[in-house]
Amino acid sequence: MQHQDGPREGYFAWSVNPETKKQNSAGSASDGELYFVTSLLFASNRWGNTTGIDYYKEARRILDNMWKKDGTGKIHNIINTEHNQISFVPEGGGYNWTDPSYHVPAFFEIWALYAKDGHEQFYKECADVSRQFLHKATHPITGLNSDYTEFTGEPHPTPWMPPGFRYDSWRVPMNIAMDYTWYGKDRKWQEEYASKFQNFLRSKGLDTFEDQFNLDGTKPDFILQAGSVKKLRHSIGLVATSATASLVSKDKNSIDFVHAVWNAKLEPYEDGYFDPYYDGLMYLFSLMHLSGNYKIITPSFN
Repeated sequence: MQHQDGPREGYFAWSVNPETKKQNSAGSASDGELYFVTSLLFASNRWGNTTGIDYYKEARRILDNMWKKDGTGKIHNIINTEHNQISFVPEGGGYNWTDPSYHVPAFFEIWALYAKDGHEQFYKECADVSRQFLHKATHPITGLNSDYTEFTGEPHPTPWMPPGFRYDSWRVPMNIAMDYTWYGKDRKWQEEYASKFQNFLRSKGLDTFEDQFNLDGTKPDFILQAGSVKKLRHSIGLVATSATASLVSKDKNSIDFVHAVWNAKLEPYEDGYFDPYYDGLMYLFSLMHLSGNYKIITPSFN
């Protein structure tokens, strides 16, 4: 997946055919590099760098290459350095807008602590900017956000779909919950957000709420297809991530969301569709958060 040379050196192809190992698309999705760097820094902290893999060196390889990107070949830093926000893609016009589900301020705090690449203050600023961005990107009543937005938080329409709360957006409550439990630097707003978001979904029926909305909570005219059927579902991915907001909510009744994900069945929907990749990973991440096992890995080695 990782590009070994050229303008994209150090970055990863966002889609690869698992059978042929060939890249379906050479471009990067910026959150991929965000997760890879953080995971490598944690691996370095846990296992050191003398096990046969120098995890820290691999993390720095991504970061150092990231900072060399100057627009050559239309390839940029994954962070838009004018706005201190992660870009949708570090390529072409995608550098000039963002995806709220890529905003994981807790990860930038980790980079500031452990990357040691001379950009510590910048990463701290990116974490703070992301927190303020999420205030603007989420609806004041429903707590919903659009899959894609401008750096101002305003929805960003694309040629392939109009603005709306869809699959990418499911990750936002989980990312906010992570920032709350790891760092707690925006607790008051995050608690208000969690309450709004869960109350909205509860108003649609805890066991029936669908998985795509207009930001005001109404049913969208455009439905993003998943699988061979274009329809709204009560998707386990959103059931799972909405439960992580219970880590933030001050409402004791929010435990009902946790019960809902605990009782959820990992099986195909009535229409036969099931996605163990996306639904499954949202479910796995959520269980890790809710069980207290998704946490900062501090150094075990000198």
